[in-house]
Amino acid sequence: MSGKICEILKGNDKLFINMLTIKISSLSPVEIQSYLNAAIAPRPICFASTIDTEGNINLSPFSYFNLFSVNPPVCVFSPSRRVRDSTTKHTLENLKAVPECVINIVNYDMVQQVSLASVEYAKGINEFIKSGFTMLPSELVKPPRVAESPVHLECLVKDIITLGVAAGAGNLVIAEIKLIHINEAVLDSDGKIDQVKMDHVARLSGDWYCRVTPDNLFKVAKPNKNIGIGVDAIPFAILNSKILTGNNLGQLGNVEVLPSDNEIDAYAKLPEIKELLDATIGDSQVRETQLHLKAKELLDAGKVHEAWTALLVV
Repeated sequence: MSGKICEILKGNDKLFINMLTIKISSLSPVEIQSYLNAAIAPRPICFASTIDTEGNINLSPFSYFNLFSVNPPVCVFSPSRRVRDSTTKHTLENLKAVPECVINIVNYDMVQQVSLASVEYAKGINEFIKSGFTMLPSELVKPPRVAESPVHLECLVKDIITLGVAAGAGNLVIAEIKLIHINEAVLDSDGKIDQVKMDHVARLSGDWYCRVTPDNLFKVAKPNKNIGIGVDAIPFAILNSKILTGNNLGQLGNVEVLPSDNEIDAYAKLPEIKELLDATIGDSQVRETQLHLKAKELLDAGKVHEAWTALLVV
């Protein structure tokens, strides 16, 4: 474990960043888990219901989880070996015996009960009962669904890839989604899932979770519809602005075309902009600062084309 100062050049400025470099070989599994769980976050939660050959039901959450394919639709999650003693979890044992599961999506209303279900009860103990969730029969697979969950994914397990036998080693469960059940309460008027209504939660590190609420949702325009000009095409004075952030530059670089001269001339004649220009005659630095502040306000409001127009006014 060592620290070093990294020097980077941004425009005419030198910036120095203190970086801690850690060799994995110098860390215990618990330390590795602590660093990576905090860094690679937030992580969606796979709340998996499984069953063994004797009909014993298990319900357990896993935050090493995500969607990996849509054709075929495949989720991957990892019931890792326990860090403290390298033993395997009941979910993994069940999946090897009965390769079926339901992935129940977790929202805020469920999170405390989900956490309770993570308790390591003895084999044969039904976490549905311990955590107070309601079992809902599945249509294709044997394990039941969690009625309180807004979305249930009935899956057939295609493969389990073992990554190791040491403490903390993962076991990648490749689960193909065969049926999707959606509570209509989270749908919009078009029958699609409303992101706001989902009220998702995700795992961070230790006891930390996060909640996706309307006030922290935001949209980023997809860059694959058009070919953006790129940050490298932004004029030097704008690129090295003391006011615009890296996110702002990303927005500016994601446009396909810049405002026309006619648009810029018309914008300069707007009362607010004309007043700004008149007040800064002879002081180019103040003018640039004010225009950049105006552009940032527009960018933060998602008005990228208008922001470009403000930046190109001279």
